[in-house]
Amino acid sequence: MNLVLYRVCLFVLTLSGASVGCWAYFAPLNWHNTFPGMGLTWLPALGPYNEHLAKDVGAMYLSLTALSALTLVYLSNRTLRIVTAVSWTTFNLLHLIYHLQMLHMYGARDASLNVIALSVVLLCSAALGLPARSNGPR
Repeated sequence: MNLVLYRVCLFVLTLSGASVGCWAYFAPLNWHNTFPGMGLTWLPALGPYNEHLAKDVGAMYLSLTALSALTLVYLSNRTLRIVTAVSWTTFNLLHLIYHLQMLHMYGARDASLNVIALSVVLLCSAALGLPARSNGPR
């Protein structure tokens, strides 16, 4: 895996984490009622609004965002990259597993977009754990 791909994956994770995290933490009711935006509303189908839960979700995303941003800055630190990969991959895998069980609550378009969005961030997080490409002779 080359460093450019690591950077792209970290950028995707940082951007998605920051957007969801800020939205959920600083405007939790709006986040619950209108996520993911663009006229789609995925969260109300999953249960009633809970400010504490919404803010906790936002805080968790912002924590992962901070970890990702640090990893972008210190990308040569293999241990930090692996910790970031394991942290995001654990969350993203469990998040995807939950949502796969809830797809019946959505129409085909929303179910497909759920799987695609959650799979993309899972693949990005897992890719961070792959070994770096050797620059030495082959």
